[in-house]
Amino acid sequence: MVIALVIVFVGVLGVGLALALRTVKGLLEQRLGWLENKLEQRLGGIEDKVDRRLEGLDGRLLSGQQSAGETATQIVERLGKLDGTAAQMLQQANNLSKLEQALRPPKARGGFGEILLGKLLADTLPADAYQLQFTFRSGERVDAVIKAEKLLPVDSKFPLDNFERLVGTEDDAERLLHERAFARDVKGHVDAIAAKYVRPAENTFDFAFMYLPSESVYYELVNGRTGGLYGYALGKRVFPVSPSTFHAFMLVILLGLRGMQIERHAQEVMSYCAQLAKDFERFRSDFDTVGKHIGNAQTKYGEADRRLSRFEGQLDRASEWEALPEPAAEAGPVRALDAA
Repeated sequence: MVIALVIVFVGVLGVGLALALRTVKGLLEQRLGWLENKLEQRLGGIEDKVDRRLEGLDGRLLSGQQSAGETATQIVERLGKLDGTAAQMLQQANNLSKLEQALRPPKARGGFGEILLGKLLADTLPADAYQLQFTFRSGERVDAVIKAEKLLPVDSKFPLDNFERLVGTEDDAERLLHERAFARDVKGHVDAIAAKYVRPAENTFDFAFMYLPSESVYYELVNGRTGGLYGYALGKRVFPVSPSTFHAFMLVILLGLRGMQIERHAQEVMSYCAQLAKDFERFRSDFDTVGKHIGNAQTKYGEADRRLSRFEGQLDRASEWEALPEPAAEAGPVRALDAA
């Protein structure tokens, strides 16, 4: 009996456990389904974000590639321009070399210096303030004269040969020889300018300018170890100038020319004012004469006015006599005499 009850209880318990297991299994399946949906949603969101990030990266990579391509194109273009610039520099170097070869002869250097001098004068001074290739009465011809109160001679010199030898050697003994040769050249030019172009008798100043087209040659003349060449030139009343220093001198000369022009205009104005003063005096004299005439006319006018007033009174009295009754015939002559 007991065994039968135990068997029944175990059977009932088994049925309950089966039902409970099925219930738990259903709950687990529902929970797993919900978790699976949630996981799919999260994975879908992550996948969308990853896709957007990848699209942004693709755009950036594409933009970077385009920018890199443009930069490479610009680099190529600039390299091409640099090649062109290098070619131009090489051409300029060749031209300078040709110019150097062309300036080897002394006459060519002299002509080149004259051209530079004329260009500098034309760029700084008015056309009527200077003259190129001015000829003195002796037949000597200076490269240019500046017209101030007097004539200022300017001659171009280019002592280049011994200067190049001087700066191109590293041997002290050779340098000394070339320095002496350069000093000899410069002194010869200074002496020639002082003797030919400083001519106060022909209305020049008692000094002249020696124009050196090269700044380096001028620097060697002024500061080199050539025995005081600058002092020697000043002693001869010859002033060495380079393009930069000569430009400064010409600016001062230009100010002086403008001052002279202002002075001339001032003299013209003063002369004009003096003439105006004379004209004013004549006008004042004429005005006084007219005033006197007007005064005399006014006096005569007053006298005439008074006479006219008296005459008017007489006319009035005469008209009053005519208005009276006619007298007797015998009294007529007496009345006429009284009126007279």
